[in-house]
Amino acid sequence: MSMWVLWLIAAGVLFVVEMFTFTFYLLWLSLGALAAGLVALVLPDAWLLQVVAGSLLALALTFFTKPLSERLRNARGFKDTGTEIIGRQGLVVEPIEPGRYGQVKIGGDTWSATSTVALGKGQQVIVVRRSTTIIEVERWGDMY
Repeated sequence: MSMWVLWLIAAGVLFVVEMFTFTFYLLWLSLGALAAGLVALVLPDAWLLQVVAGSLLALALTFFTKPLSERLRNARGFKDTGTEIIGRQGLVVEPIEPGRYGQVKIGGDTWSATSTVALGKGQQVIVVRRSTTIIEVERWGDMY
């Protein structure tokens, strides 16, 4: 199998995994693998150049797009849908133990959740913080 095909497969796998993480880091690695694949297509025996080209592109995208994304997030009118969940009320559907994940249903969505206190199934909670895919909750009565 040609090296450019392997790079293309790696780029595709990284892109698909990126779709599940929403972080952009794997997207940049995917584009780096795609660049390495293009180099491999032109120069099939220059494997070191392929790795260097892919790595440089991924690093450049990682470092230079961060200020752009910050500017976008701080722009007037930008609305991050992820922050809207903070302050909403939910229902524990899978018990939460400190240091272990449980599940909370908010509206029609189910989220993995953590808490500093044990929360049993059926308790009402409020979302106090959100990371990429995990929310932190507190018992509803503790805050309000």
